[in-house]
Amino acid sequence: MREYRSEKSLEELGKLVPPECHCIRDGRLEQMLARELVPGDTVCLSVGERVPADLRLFEASDLSVDESSLTGETTPSSKSTAPQPPASNGDIASRSNLAFMGTLVRCGKAKGIVIGTGENSEFGEVFKMMQAEEAPKTPLQKSMDLLGKQLSLYSFCIIGVIMLVGWLQGKRIMDMFTIGVSLAVAAIPEGLPIVVTVTLALGVMRMVQKRAIVKKLPIVETLSCCNVICSDKTGTLTKNEMTVTQVFTSDGHHAEVTGVGYNGAGEVLLDGDVVHGYGCPSISKIVEVGCVCNDSVIRNNTLLGRPTEGALLALAMKEYVRVEEHPFTSENKWMAVRCVHRTQQDQPGVYYMKGAYEQVIRFCSFFNSWGAALPLSQQQRELFQQQKSYMGTAGLRVLAFASGSQMGNLTFLGLVGIIDPPRSGVKEAVGTLISSGVAIKMITGDSQETAISIASRLGLYTKGCQSLSGDEVDQLDLHQLSQIVPRVHTHTCTHTVHTRRDNV
Repeated sequence: MREYRSEKSLEELGKLVPPECHCIRDGRLEQMLARELVPGDTVCLSVGERVPADLRLFEASDLSVDESSLTGETTPSSKSTAPQPPASNGDIASRSNLAFMGTLVRCGKAKGIVIGTGENSEFGEVFKMMQAEEAPKTPLQKSMDLLGKQLSLYSFCIIGVIMLVGWLQGKRIMDMFTIGVSLAVAAIPEGLPIVVTVTLALGVMRMVQKRAIVKKLPIVETLSCCNVICSDKTGTLTKNEMTVTQVFTSDGHHAEVTGVGYNGAGEVLLDGDVVHGYGCPSISKIVEVGCVCNDSVIRNNTLLGRPTEGALLALAMKEYVRVEEHPFTSENKWMAVRCVHRTQQDQPGVYYMKGAYEQVIRFCSFFNSWGAALPLSQQQRELFQQQKSYMGTAGLRVLAFASGSQMGNLTFLGLVGIIDPPRSGVKEAVGTLISSGVAIKMITGDSQETAISIASRLGLYTKGCQSLSGDEVDQLDLHQLSQIVPRVHTHTCTHTVHTRRDNV
């Protein structure tokens, strides 16, 4: 009964495929069950929807898809309709003209033709790969097998000696055979399986009280024998919610931001003091740009849009009327809008820009210094570049901000560092496991810098530790891999095939 409940709970956790989708059949847009899709159907995607099947895109408008459930990469993947060469190493991230079943549309909209459903999808391939792996016997099962063999061997030896002695004493052979069978039956402990099952069931009940799902009874015993744990990063060790953690202003202020997730819980700290409202105009300007130059929406602590923009919205919110827009593209790597305040709609408006530092700085001629716009010198550019590089080496995703009355003549405002933060309680759990002698290895599809930053925060990576990327795994044979894996604590830029090789 406990295993059945666990199976049902896992089924609920595994429902990544949406129950309904929008499909075009016979020239009409219909809402239908995702399980009724067949190859060749045309599916329409929009923000906040899960992809119901593997699709080849033939129409895409600013489409970004969160593939973290498939690849572990927290940054949404930009999609297009351009033909792509086949990936030789099975890298899913390189197939930018495909949308995979179970992934989430973060922004934009698209249409695609169904090319795979169910077990014929990319998720299906992962499932079949997992099914093909034979589950090794647990230590308890091995011990039970050994005990059974030893009991059988000793029993037959003793029974054989007894029958031989009885035959030498002149006893009838059939009587001795009957005695031998009785002794063999008596030697088998019939109550042992019952005792073991009850003990394991009690262990499962204790695990349930600690909010842990145990799929099979013998797994309870293997937890006590565990000496290595391989854990995914995105959504397991971390929240899978991009969060602003640092703000650097153009006039030298460096603020820390507390709180986690897409909500208003947390504070902005400048030199240890909490910043309220417009207490620091330089920080307020950056927050203003981040909220105005934004296409995402947060509803009931749920993000509809890009995680990066959700992080900025969670920092603060303003009310403006958008007059003009330059949308973000993967080629430009910046976004700009011209807005006016609702109470000043007769004014020409102000341009607000955010994006990659290298792109934003090209539009800037001034930088903000204590509320005044000063000419942007080469020395200041180098200073901002150094700060950007410093934040990048810490594993942060860095965005630059600017505003002004004219495009090409903007005022540089500062930088914001964003990261997917660790879950609360994870660091303490990791510390407890390590102190108990359990080795923990983090496996992620993220870049090496981001992975090492998170691993360092959790105590999984210290100076002198080694990390291994997916490309490096491809270049190693199984013997070389078995030699190096025990020394590696962080596996980066990996996908499903790499994970399977690591387990082998």
